[in-house]
Amino acid sequence: MPPAVKKIKPKKNQQSKALNALWARHNAEWRDAAQVSSMWKDAESTDPTLLKYKVTGAFFDILERQKIALIVSREYEHLLLSLSQSAGKPSITYLPLPHPSGVAVDVQNQKVFVASTRNPNQLLELRPVAGLLNRLDVELPESVEKNLVVTRSLYLPGCIYMHDLALIDGHLHGNAVGHNAIVTLDFEKGFERVWWPKCIEDKHKPIFEQNHIQMNSIAAGKTLADSYFSASSAVVSTSRPGEPNYQVDGRGVIFSGKTREPIVRGLTRPHSARFYGKRLFVDNSGYGELCEIKDGKSSIAAKLPGWTRGLCFAGDVAFIGTSRVIPRFSQYAPGLDVSKSVCGVHAVDVKSGRILGSITWASGNQIFAVESMPVVMSGGLPFSLKRDLKNENLVFYAFETDLSAGKPSMKRLQSTTDANSGKSSSLLTRGKKK
Repeated sequence: MPPAVKKIKPKKNQQSKALNALWARHNAEWRDAAQVSSMWKDAESTDPTLLKYKVTGAFFDILERQKIALIVSREYEHLLLSLSQSAGKPSITYLPLPHPSGVAVDVQNQKVFVASTRNPNQLLELRPVAGLLNRLDVELPESVEKNLVVTRSLYLPGCIYMHDLALIDGHLHGNAVGHNAIVTLDFEKGFERVWWPKCIEDKHKPIFEQNHIQMNSIAAGKTLADSYFSASSAVVSTSRPGEPNYQVDGRGVIFSGKTREPIVRGLTRPHSARFYGKRLFVDNSGYGELCEIKDGKSSIAAKLPGWTRGLCFAGDVAFIGTSRVIPRFSQYAPGLDVSKSVCGVHAVDVKSGRILGSITWASGNQIFAVESMPVVMSGGLPFSLKRDLKNENLVFYAFETDLSAGKPSMKRLQSTTDANSGKSSSLLTRGKKK
């Protein structure tokens, strides 16, 4: 019989060292503000090559002349970008988010809403930093940029498959692509289906249980009846969006909010329907076009080098996003040279269709939304390529967002009474570097 093996118990000091190492690792985790603000552990390691860009023409000068910043969602790279320029110096800032898609800017209430379409979906509210709370435990920076920070997040079922966002009659609406419907979105009440096209009704009962028509954008009017919605088709069939045999060429439509019927057909994978004054435009993505919709017909207003998606207007300029074509979806872009498609944003003269300037990202992939906001509201997002971790942590530690709309700044409060009352110190600079 073999001799019994004597078990050697680990010494207490070895156990203690192992536990201390484990606890130290836990203590060091989730310390980066990018991780916590996006609830995404890998957000601290955003690949800098994704932010390397090339500019042609007067792209940033146009932004400065129009006094706007662009908010751009790059969904497959999980980045929300802000593009602006002050005193001739371009600024590109970012916020890592899981698959950001639709963006809506509420200038009146100083809010930006972003849809995140991973499972579960998220609706995020961002507000500009208004100042810093008085603190005695840390030395705060002498100034703080009026950047957007996440202030609320609503989790929603992944089957909603949120895409575009828009404010209609003061209420936030979104495309529930997975339900073939338009929904209202509320941080307290969640979502409610409020509109859908007639084509999804089977014996007067709407089909909400799966995506059939890829209804993905909203041209927001004053009411739902005054609004228009783009979709990849107006037919419920056995082949569905995302499947290899789903036919798209010339099957895209624009629905009328009033009649719930198409007002124009013949588009290919349309996105980003938008009003320019009283004129209606849409990105005809599968052909890389910006089209105007008028009298039941579409006409080409501009041709772009990629899958057109993302559209907003400022003055006489349209800002249009282009994306690369994902290889497995190349059949969805019959009008594009896939090898020459680029990821970028282009400033286009609305009258002539001429490209005035562009920004492109060589390592970029997909753009969903391009929206503008006044730079007086906010000039950017919390993070830049040259990160300042100390300053970021201090700002996230003491930020506040309750500055009244239109009031540029307040003086720093010095009195003991003010400090004890919790009143804010607002340390804002516009166009100045820390």
